Amino acid sequence: MPSNNELEEIEAPLLEDDSADQALARKVWVESKKLWHIVGPSIFSRLATYSMSVVTIAFAGHLGDLELAAISIANNVIVAFNFGLLLGMASALETLCGQAFGAKKYYMLGVYMQRSWIVLFTCCVLLLPLYLFASPLLKLLGQPNDVAELSATVSMWMLPLHFSFAFQFPLQRFLQCQLKTMAVAWVSLVALLVHIFVSWLFVYKMQFGLIATIHILNFSWWVLVFGLFGYVVFGGCPLTWTGFSAEAFSGLWEFVKLSAASGVMLCLENWYYRILMLMTGNLPNPKLAVDALSICMTINGWEIMIPFAFLAGTGVRVANELGAGNGKGAKFATIVSVVTSSLIGLFFWLLIMIYHKEIALIFTLSEVILQAVNELSILLAFTILLNSIQPVFSGVAVGSGWQSYVAYVNLGTYYFVGVPLGFLMGWVFHQGVKGIWLGMIFGGTAVQTLILAVITMRCDWDKEAEKAINICKEVC
Repeated sequence: MPSNNELEEIEAPLLEDDSADQALARKVWVESKKLWHIVGPSIFSRLATYSMSVVTIAFAGHLGDLELAAISIANNVIVAFNFGLLLGMASALETLCGQAFGAKKYYMLGVYMQRSWIVLFTCCVLLLPLYLFASPLLKLLGQPNDVAELSATVSMWMLPLHFSFAFQFPLQRFLQCQLKTMAVAWVSLVALLVHIFVSWLFVYKMQFGLIATIHILNFSWWVLVFGLFGYVVFGGCPLTWTGFSAEAFSGLWEFVKLSAASGVMLCLENWYYRILMLMTGNLPNPKLAVDALSICMTINGWEIMIPFAFLAGTGVRVANELGAGNGKGAKFATIVSVVTSSLIGLFFWLLIMIYHKEIALIFTLSEVILQAVNELSILLAFTILLNSIQPVFSGVAVGSGWQSYVAYVNLGTYYFVGVPLGFLMGWVFHQGVKGIWLGMIFGGTAVQTLILAVITMRCDWDKEAEKAINICKEVC
């Protein structure tokens, strides 16, 4: 964790005798250190938590095809729907805690986190029907009876995982906004190692079966929750955690509105690619198309953890600077983050363009699937490139509190432009999965990225800083 002295060194003023180029280079270096202090551990923690689900699915795959299908569907449909909404709602903390930390209103961070716990827990209760009626829902979506019924059973056993999101997501953002990202990374590492060991012991060695894999996943996520909470309570956050407060029950309606806007904004993005999978499943000869697209989406899922970390880092940096009244600092943080993330995206774009024939060898040796993935690899490369830019602008929106506005942008570009264009390209012009993907990426994601870029470039940052200061004065 950075000490006050270390943070002062990071924020050291430029030397007066520096040339313009040296001054700019030094500013970029200082901002990059602040950004990577958040982004680096965030990439690791996101990969670690994502890997826990991958490990669970891998162990379930050794139990049988039906078990693999059931846990995959429960995880990728029922849980993923709730995950996206709750994750988005928790991002309201990135706005409020980030701005409060920048304004040095440290006490309010703990209050905000407790409000988020209340709101997200209530939301978890309201989402219970999705678990209770999972079987008829999955049958309605076209799943076979045996798969739907076992998936519904698995979903019911995943309820502890569902409720862990209500506490883990706010804890992670609470720590992230005060630059304590290494604590999140270390706890994520411990949870992943525990998860792998316990899964190996009880599923592989002792052969306790499918339900054991679910209990282990539930247990591992609660290890995350108690690990982060233990760090907060036992001295990790002396300024921002002063105990439970009755203030957490005040101002809930305003908090609910921002949380709802945040949830809609981010879950619209999360659901978009799941619609791509559903649309592909209705094509002629869907098995090959879905297999090839699943491999591409898995590769994209691993890589997108990096842009998601930049979303978090950008949100915190922009919120911190706006809360401190430094509009120019927020603008500069945005520029550095966009450029850095774009360069990383360009690297992965180039990697896929060079090794487009080999990328699927990690998953399969089937010549037919390898060829199908090869045909989709150019779209995968450009998807990764676009997704290296778009989350940064979403991070700016989170840090600035623009969630409700961006939710409308996402709804319009993704669902009124991208999905219809994907349908048009896929079925009317008979381009199959390539047409669906092409329409949804360049009709939805590209247009959304362009709009958010224009909004960001035209932003009056001094006015945003003034607004953030006024909000902190009103609520702190």
